[in-house]
Amino acid sequence: MGEQRYWLETLGCPKNRVDSDKLAGLLASGGLAPATSPEEAELVVVNTCAFIEAARRESIETILELDGRRRPGTRLVVTGCMAERYGDELAEALPEVDLVAGFGMSVLPPEATPVSLGRRPATGVRAFDLLELPRPALRSSWAYLKAAEGCDRACGFCAIPSFRGAQRSRTLSDLVAEAAALVAGEGTAPGVREIVIVAQDLASYGRDRSTRHDRRVAGTDDFGGGLVELVGRVSALAERTRLLYLYPSSLSDPLVDAMLASGVPYFDLSLQHVSRPLLARMRRWGDRDRFMARVERIRSLDPLATFRSSFIVGYPGETEADHDELLGFLSEAELDWAGFFLFSPEAGTLAYDLDDQVDQALALERLRECTEVQDRITANKRDRLVGAKRTVLVDRAGVGRTVHEAPEIDGVVRIPPGHEVGSFVEVVVTASLGVDLEAAPVGAASFSDGLVVV
Repeated sequence: MGEQRYWLETLGCPKNRVDSDKLAGLLASGGLAPATSPEEAELVVVNTCAFIEAARRESIETILELDGRRRPGTRLVVTGCMAERYGDELAEALPEVDLVAGFGMSVLPPEATPVSLGRRPATGVRAFDLLELPRPALRSSWAYLKAAEGCDRACGFCAIPSFRGAQRSRTLSDLVAEAAALVAGEGTAPGVREIVIVAQDLASYGRDRSTRHDRRVAGTDDFGGGLVELVGRVSALAERTRLLYLYPSSLSDPLVDAMLASGVPYFDLSLQHVSRPLLARMRRWGDRDRFMARVERIRSLDPLATFRSSFIVGYPGETEADHDELLGFLSEAELDWAGFFLFSPEAGTLAYDLDDQVDQALALERLRECTEVQDRITANKRDRLVGAKRTVLVDRAGVGRTVHEAPEIDGVVRIPPGHEVGSFVEVVVTASLGVDLEAAPVGAASFSDGLVVV
């Protein structure tokens, strides 16, 4: 029998992307090689997302699509958040699937057995801790670094703690070692230039392991180093260090200073709304004035700081006054990037059966209004960058990013092809194309209009 090949499809957030990288390493250690398409694989794995209803629909659609594309005899495995959250229920609903494997369950067939069909239970003994699996070398200009798993908060809309569990932070030394390995590369993989640190509640990194008991048992002070120290250590290794998913109340002055010192003044703040009564109903901290104060303080330290956030529209009890306050905040704050999501009732959460549910049509109209306001702001912010000199990290041929854009989330900067992936190029922005920018290397002619940039 020839070499076995796998296809790994990843859905959902960057944290899932890290899980898939580690699963890829596990599959490689099991003797499988990556396939160039699902049709060529003997094993097809779907790493699913279960955050909201739309994500679950996408996961199901992807599973069924891949089932239709795989060759006869190919094994189809579903893992990730949907597999962990719904387990046997998902296996029963999808007879097309050969295995539903929750977190820590092997997606490989039994040892020394060819990849073949044959169902197994959706629940079973956990074979490994996904958070602590080694990370294979990556062929990319950037990489996610997952600092923790789970979350200790009890936001009214979020079911993640119910299937991801309480927060479990990795040790500082393990994270620094992984970052160093990603930057160094291996073999023909040259190493990454940007590290993007992620977690469900990143600003709380280390708090779950900071007690004296943990330090005494471990015999080291490696636990509870905190995010400020982690940022400093990773910044000493990588040219760029970016943070995603910061709870606003945990955005301390030392953390702000560390982020600015890293050279990537990019602040991804999880706000969700700005109305104080509605945030209290969400079991969240903050209000419009507190959020504005944080944004203004950071801008006073670095006027070029970039801000991103996400907001839930149509949460139970959201009034027209709440919505107007959110629109006012968007206009005042002028965030560079923002995403808007319809409230999704999740079983097991506080908001699942709250009274004062918002009519779906009204919620959709509110989402449209928020999107229109933010689209204008983002377009204007991008227009203001025309003529500015920036440093672009080349992610792929003809495409790069400045510090103002996070990978896979924001717009990109289009540059002439020919620059090596992973290289830094000094450019002048020559045009704004919606969320994307067009730029030419300093001293070169613009590829859009012949303008010579000096």
